[in-house]
Amino acid sequence: MRLGAKLVLLGLAWMLAMGRPMIARADEASAAKARSLVEAAINMTDSRQAVKLLWQASDIDPTLEDPYVYLGLYYNSRSQFDQVVSVYKKLIKYEPNSLSAYLNIGEAYMSFTPPKASEALPYYQKAYQIDATSGFAALRLGEVYAQMGNREQAAHYLNQASGDSAKNPAVAAEARKVLGDLGAM
Repeated sequence: MRLGAKLVLLGLAWMLAMGRPMIARADEASAAKARSLVEAAINMTDSRQAVKLLWQASDIDPTLEDPYVYLGLYYNSRSQFDQVVSVYKKLIKYEPNSLSAYLNIGEAYMSFTPPKASEALPYYQKAYQIDATSGFAALRLGEVYAQMGNREQAAHYLNQASGDSAKNPAVAAEARKVLGDLGAM
């Protein structure tokens, strides 16, 4: 698994563990049912049934991020990157400012062989627009611009990401490596 994908997944795990508040839900009973379906799904051994429960949970409470995270992990582990994109596009419909959704769509496009940089770019741009302090979004923008041959933009974003060593040393180190590869340091 690419370092970037691991970083995104770690970030998602942190957000879930910290109980990041979501926007208000119209019906707490539906939200509770969706959470219980997610809980049941993650304890199942039958992955097909678990996936069905996770999709049901996302239909019952489309603002609950947990089912999308688990669906994304499931499809990513099977290299079904088009499905990862679908999962997070659905989340964006209900949570248009979900930084993790945009980053995960970008990661999915970059996981194709060959990577789909032009498809990933607008999602990384939107993630950066949502949070211009995100070293990870800056790193990915820099990497995509480098792949597309835009050294100036690549250096701009990679320099920003490389300065994020206090908050995110792995991202900063990767940015410095790519900058070195570009000869832009």
